[in-house]
Amino acid sequence: MSESLQSLFYKFLKFGVVGFTGLLLDFGVTFLAKEILRWNKYVANSLGFLLASGSNYYLNRIWTFHSADPEIGWQFSKFLAAAVVGLLLNNLIIYLLTDRAKLNFYVSKFIAVVLVFFWNFSMNYLYTFTG
Repeated sequence: MSESLQSLFYKFLKFGVVGFTGLLLDFGVTFLAKEILRWNKYVANSLGFLLASGSNYYLNRIWTFHSADPEIGWQFSKFLAAAVVGLLLNNLIIYLLTDRAKLNFYVSKFIAVVLVFFWNFSMNYLYTFTG
């Protein structure tokens, strides 16, 4: 992993742009499921997070990390494993901030997304898209 700091920084920025599109998808789906369909906030949050994760995998594979790994199924499995841990962290943070600290759900969700972003970048850089 002899990559320049500049190259790593560009990947981090691209990952952030992809993450922002995922954030819009995540919040949109979560809002629809929670507010319009009246689903449980954790189910709605999980659905938004998982749909955004699928979109993020595809965009990060082709644009951020330029992966040509032919083992797409294995790579996607690694991406999903990191995303599931991220989802658990996301829901834990939301629980702590909404149910314990009594913050607004969407403020809590935003904080969780920002914190989990660092987990996701690290795992995808070091684990999912290596080689």
